[in-house]
Amino acid sequence: MRLSVDIKLALGGFSLDVAHSFELDGITALFGASGAGKSLLLRVISGLETGAKGRVSYGDEAWQGEGRFVPAAKRGAGYVFQDSRLFSHLDVAGNLRFAAKRSGADSFETVVKTLDLQPLLGRRVAALSGGEKQRVAIGRTLLSKPRLLLMDEPLAALDHARKTRLLPYIARLPEAFDLPVIYVTHSVEEVTRLADKMVVLAEGRVLATGGVADTLARLDISEASGKFEAGSVVRAVVTGQNEPFLLTEMTVAGQPLSMPASAVEVGEELRLRIRARDVALALARPEGVSIRNVLRGEVVELVQETETAFAEILLDIGEGQRVRSRITRASVAALDIALGQTVFALVKSVSFDRRALPKR
Repeated sequence: MRLSVDIKLALGGFSLDVAHSFELDGITALFGASGAGKSLLLRVISGLETGAKGRVSYGDEAWQGEGRFVPAAKRGAGYVFQDSRLFSHLDVAGNLRFAAKRSGADSFETVVKTLDLQPLLGRRVAALSGGEKQRVAIGRTLLSKPRLLLMDEPLAALDHARKTRLLPYIARLPEAFDLPVIYVTHSVEEVTRLADKMVVLAEGRVLATGGVADTLARLDISEASGKFEAGSVVRAVVTGQNEPFLLTEMTVAGQPLSMPASAVEVGEELRLRIRARDVALALARPEGVSIRNVLRGEVVELVQETETAFAEILLDIGEGQRVRSRITRASVAALDIALGQTVFALVKSVSFDRRALPKR
């Protein structure tokens, strides 16, 4: 399904100007720094924001444009807010059944099972943790029978532990309910754990769009991603388990890589996140160092930040995969790093973000 947006909206000193066609399949991350216009664009898509000028269409349906405006309640877009907005006078079952009754949904048991809500059904909203409230809020939205699910930073109010527990539930929604999702976030971790496609907003405009791995590798989205979290997503294939040292062995673009042991199977494809700040560079394959993960690559992009001490470097490590490195400009000069040069990336830390999704 395709969602086409071509809108302009001015609010105070902020201007939203977006012309983009979302190819909806699975989870699409709408990503950017705070204040980029992500939530505002989501409200325009949902019909909650009525001041935008232009067109919004879902498939062959015109939701907005040429004198037509379909109200939010009739668009069939479910909306999950940052706060759960549950009915405090009802228990969990009451909140869920309220939505099911209004929509005529017959998926109550499926929603309860998918989101593991059975132990919560008899509890009052006030007795729920933040993560439990969001699971119930997602369930209630699903029971409204949406055709499109819009999620506006649903984990923003949760601590890291609760976010980690909730992410797998969100990841399974598209397949479990045959439902496309647009997921707003400013977290690189959430993007890499959940999405295969992303749209990057900056100052109210689309800065970049495409697959998660290719887009995060771009050096021009550093301001949107935040330099501290900027990095790469790579595909790895599990080759074995090093039981004596509790390591999982893999290959990335045909090159060996390892990480602390994880319960994955040989031959399984994983997605790994490598932060640019965790990648050092060497001109020759190093010996006598503690860093075990070394990837050979060619410098394909180099950006020197004259206003800071740092430079961003993009390496092609083979098989269409790329790794970012953030080192000092002094190091670039000392090593005389240049485009086309072969260097060795010393990867200090690897994050296992998730098992790779099957190709659609």
